[in-house]
Amino acid sequence: MKSKGGSCRVYPAPFAVKLFEDRDTVVAPDISVICDRDKLTDKGCSGAPDWIIEIISPSNPGHDYIRKLNLYADAGAREYWVVDPMVKEVAVYHLEKGSFRAKAYTFQDRIAVNIYDDFQIDFQELDL
Repeated sequence: MKSKGGSCRVYPAPFAVKLFEDRDTVVAPDISVICDRDKLTDKGCSGAPDWIIEIISPSNPGHDYIRKLNLYADAGAREYWVVDPMVKEVAVYHLEKGSFRAKAYTFQDRIAVNIYDDFQIDFQELDL
């Protein structure tokens, strides 16, 4: 991202994202990556971030896997990751031709970030 000279920036929660212009749907992803600076406002982001990462809450995992997945798909997010530290798994959803393509990983994997050509995250190197 920044080290590659790109325009994308990372915004951790709390960071407000208004997903749709014609609706009052505001979410606060755990991590938002925004590559289009025109989406940034003084209140947060207007439109879907390019890459969203949610960390599962043990009390309500369906919220991230179902509700937010559908919201982000409808809003046009390019990539959505759901990180589950309890079972050490990562679900990666990549928007392709209007629908999300899903793939599952574990914390033992090196995961390619689909919105970049040469960026991977090695979960073994993270202190989780």
